[in-house]
Amino acid sequence: MLGRKDRDQLELFMTGSIRQLVPDDHILARVDRVLDLGWLRDEVADLYCADNGRPGIDPEVAVRLMLAGLLLGVVHDRRLMREAQVNLAIRWFTGYGLHEVLPDHSSLTRIRQRWGAERFRRIFERTVQTCIAARIATGEVVHVDASLIRADVSWESLAVRHVEAITEANGDDPSASPPEPGEERKQRHSKTTGRFKKVCVTDPDASMATNGRNRRLEPSYKQHAVVDDVLGVVLDVEVTTGEVNEGQVILDRLDAVAAVTGSPVGTVTADAGYAYAKVFAGLEARTIDAVIPAKAEPAPGKVIPTRRFKFDARANIARCPRGKTLRPKGKPHRGFQYFHARARDCGRCPLRARCVSPSRHARVVVFNLDHPALLRARRRRLRWGAEEDRLYRRHRWRSEGFHGEAKTWHGLARAVRRGLSNMRIQAFLTAAAINLKRLAAAALLALLWLWSLQNHAQDRSAASTTT
Repeated sequence: MLGRKDRDQLELFMTGSIRQLVPDDHILARVDRVLDLGWLRDEVADLYCADNGRPGIDPEVAVRLMLAGLLLGVVHDRRLMREAQVNLAIRWFTGYGLHEVLPDHSSLTRIRQRWGAERFRRIFERTVQTCIAARIATGEVVHVDASLIRADVSWESLAVRHVEAITEANGDDPSASPPEPGEERKQRHSKTTGRFKKVCVTDPDASMATNGRNRRLEPSYKQHAVVDDVLGVVLDVEVTTGEVNEGQVILDRLDAVAAVTGSPVGTVTADAGYAYAKVFAGLEARTIDAVIPAKAEPAPGKVIPTRRFKFDARANIARCPRGKTLRPKGKPHRGFQYFHARARDCGRCPLRARCVSPSRHARVVVFNLDHPALLRARRRRLRWGAEEDRLYRRHRWRSEGFHGEAKTWHGLARAVRRGLSNMRIQAFLTAAAINLKRLAAAALLALLWLWSLQNHAQDRSAASTTT
């Protein structure tokens, strides 16, 4: 018999709670069991007037709305509020009934502006501390990596910055000689003044960067993340402009992890992009074991490379392949020291044609002051065993897996809003949402384990009764 469904739905009253309509295995229902934001009201109380003005949105409700959007992959405020209007799970998760009017999407923007990025960092750090207390993260073995995030700008908003054009327009240095043949083209294609050096007029905080030599530069931010080895809990996250090098921030991020977890980091893994002498020296000073592969040696060329020179840190000298001594000259600059050979030593050397430039009288090499730490790291790399190989393999799917998860499922592939502060807030909330997922999954596994123990005990008691 062909059925018929009356679609008028004239019901006006409903008995029970909206929770009865939300499945137990829904992501918001699972996260709600482990989410605790009771402390948030006192945290932001100083930003509101206690006895004057219109009552604002409950801070916990605002954060729950933002987290719900990230957990469901709805990252834009307008779309989130349209989805919350008809989504029973979001209404129940945030505490709004069917008859209540949801806040306007602009209220979330004002809350982010009022609170600032550091308040959202504390929300993220609370999730880290909860994971530490639940023993699903330890902070002993961590994985560090960085990933580019495309800025929310169009290609039409990019402008080329030409220093020479600005100088000419301002009339500076009228007596300057014209550029030599070929020099103008070199400046036009330079990475610092030419077509590579573009700025975004709508989001000046974003900078041009790329994650591969064969890929074009794009306006981007860079997210630096530290992931725990046990279950992939995100212990620390920070966002910088796209042109910041990974090695400049790794030590600060490890210090931040130690401050949040309350225990020092024992082992850190990272890719070859972090294999700098300064990084290895900083890790040695913190007694952290580094599982970081050294960078590949460049192919041999016509000129004798610097790696053929021996650096003696104790005597603060360098020796060339022929055994001649190069001594430091001048003060170290930005952690580097110049070593100069004597002109008479290079003048009689049979390797002069391959070692010294025709425009110079003697060879000059540059060494990092932390070069001995780099040499020790290279020697440790040659002695890697099965444990180091295992940890480095885990780094690839722990750290890089987090970045892929955040971009694929939680909208972090592209910035939602403009400005470094907004980008940091998006990264903090995304990391907090992922940590809550880890915590909810661990809680579910613990319940299943207890359930299996109870069933096993009941089976044993039933078997003993029958016997």
